[in-house]
Parts: sequence; C-alpha cells; structure tokens
Amino acid sequence: MSMLHNPRDHWQRIYETRAPTAVSWYQPSPDRSLELIRFANVPTDAAILDVGGGASTLVDHLLIAGFADVTVLDLASAALAAAQARLGFDGARPKWIDADICEFQPSRQYDLWHDRAVFHFLVDPTRRDRYLHVLRQALRPEGHVIIATFSPAGPQQCSGLPVQRYGVDALTELLGSNFRLIQSAVDTHVTPGGTRQEFAYGLWQHGAHRS
Repeated sequence: MSMLHNPRDHWQRIYETRAPTAVSWYQPSPDRSLELIRFANVPTDAAILDVGGGASTLVDHLLIAGFADVTVLDLASAALAAAQARLGFDGARPKWIDADICEFQPSRQYDLWHDRAVFHFLVDPTRRDRYLHVLRQALRPEGHVIIATFSPAGPQQCSGLPVQRYGVDALTELLGSNFRLIQSAVDTHVTPGGTRQEFAYGLWQHGAHRS
C-alpha cells in the first residue's frame, strides 16, 4: 500500500466498485493457506488473525473447520461488509476489525497470524517496520505466522500500486532470529482474468531461535 496513496481510500474504492469475486487476488478456496494452517497444528480454539482478510473466503473455511476464535482485519469496510453478508447468520461468529495493520494497536495476542498479499504492498520502509512491530506485539510466544507475498518471479505491480517481491529467505531475515521457518512453498495463483501470478508462502514459529 503505497505512501503515494491513502491506503484506506484506495482499497475502499476497489471494493465499492468491483465484486469480491472479480478482484485479481480472489481465491474460491485458499488451499495453500489452509494447508499451512493444518501443518501448524493449531487447535480449533486457537486465536487466529487474518490480516487484510477483507472479503477473502478463508474465514468461511476456518468456520467450517470448527475454528471458534477468528478475527478478520482489513482497512476497507466494504470488503468486511461483503464477507459478513456472504456468511449470512455465521457472519456474527468472527470478530471484524476495520483498521490499517500498520496503525493497529492489538488489545490481545493471537496464536496464528495469517497474511496473504498485504506485506508486499508495504514498499515504504517505515510502514514495513511498523507492520513487523505490530506482528511481534500481537503474536503469542510459540505462535505461528503465515505470510504470502509475490515471489521474485511475481508481478511488480498490483491494483495499480507498486509491490516489493520477496523470497522466503528474505522474509525470514526480516522477521528476525526469534522466528523459525517451519514450511515454505511457491504457488501460482490464476486471477479471475486468467493471469498467472507467482506467490511465495512461508510458515514460521515465534520464540524459536534459528540455528
């Protein structure tokens, strides 16, 4: 989310003018994220924070899997409203937070932090550092982190904004020595328009020093 734009206005405008199923990052089923959550082996009463979850279907799948403490955070209220409407009666089960993750002040800690396609928009070092500060505040000791960004072979722009592409090794270095890489993968996402985009996924555990 570039400093050249107001991030909230940018993403709110997108969700006010486009269907959630038409945006380039839409996934009918977030299979890789679900695979890594299963690999982390967090219990169904674990506190999960989906950062930039917006109108993503991850929350649907987590509820179906029996997870009872799911929070979705996004700075576009229109995206959160779309997810709540899609869930119908179940929309009352998750917690919904309308906030910019770089300005978020967590009032609790989480067992698992999930972010698909937020971190790579933080091309400004100050916002990137703030994100990492919030992550370290919000994650419980021994908690898990899943981050997915465009890989070095991925796009250089998305939604009209520049991005910073990462490999898993670069993400591991940014997280710091108190995070141990558990699992990683490279996925090719096919957008609703048929464009292929390469993502790097990583799963880390907090509080375990790397050897």
